[in-house]
Amino acid sequence: MTIDVTKKVAVEAAKDSYLESLTSRGLSQHTLKNYRRDLEQFIKFCENRHLETVNQVHAADVRTFVAQRHQKQISPKSLQRQLSSLRGFFQFCIQKGELGNNPANDISAPKAAKKLPHVLDTDQTAHLLEIDSDEPLAVRDKAILELFYSSGLRLSELVNLSMGDYDTNEQIVTVTGKGNKQRLVPVGSKAQQALIDWFNVRKLWLSNRPEEPAMFITQKGQRLKQRAIQLRLKKWGIEQGTDRPVHPHMLRHSFASHILESSGDLRAVQELLGHADISTTQIYTHLDFQHLAEVYDKAHPRAKKKRSQD
Repeated sequence: MTIDVTKKVAVEAAKDSYLESLTSRGLSQHTLKNYRRDLEQFIKFCENRHLETVNQVHAADVRTFVAQRHQKQISPKSLQRQLSSLRGFFQFCIQKGELGNNPANDISAPKAAKKLPHVLDTDQTAHLLEIDSDEPLAVRDKAILELFYSSGLRLSELVNLSMGDYDTNEQIVTVTGKGNKQRLVPVGSKAQQALIDWFNVRKLWLSNRPEEPAMFITQKGQRLKQRAIQLRLKKWGIEQGTDRPVHPHMLRHSFASHILESSGDLRAVQELLGHADISTTQIYTHLDFQHLAEVYDKAHPRAKKKRSQD
């Protein structure tokens, strides 16, 4: 492609053309809204600096834009997304022959501080799962909780499970994770029993929809939705006296932390969680070290704090 870097293309016009191309790609309205907002903020910045055309924008301008946004307390995660939007926009301009290089390529957003996920310890988890009720909804919810903790599933993965994904002989479940990647995950004995109890209830709820494949369903026989599961877990957290709001990812985090604490096998935890990059799994080593540090502080004679003199 011949690149005419003298081509005078207004930033606003280039933005409209880029958004039109994104729309034709079938992106969700939420994604398009984010792109539009990110680019409009950058265009406003360009107007203030009298940058009228695309080829007037240089790396220093993009760097200044990011710095100003950072000064306004915009989170590093949001800045990373904005930079991604700008890289895509400028790459589009390059493909159209309006730019020779991408001014956003070598710009990095400030690194976000890694937040350790909230987890339940083993005693708290056991107490949460001690649901002693034959009420049908409770039986279903217990199976959901046990499977989350037994197998470390994401909410979307559990919602999308069908009956054919569970091998009762091998006690494994086939999970479809991010990027449609499948993995096999063991199902523990407690979760196995909870699922047996639930499947007996499930049969009774399928009178009107006998062909429904979903593993977890509503009383009307329809596949259970994510929001419903989130609300049910929050309810059980309150009823079981958990000292913090319970959500699906907390059980996934607890699963990973407890497995790593017991085994020390980071690679195995990575496989079980379905993480593409082990660096994502390594956050649980921080949790494990935090626990070890607490044990050390309490137990080591030289680590104990001196008692104040009476």
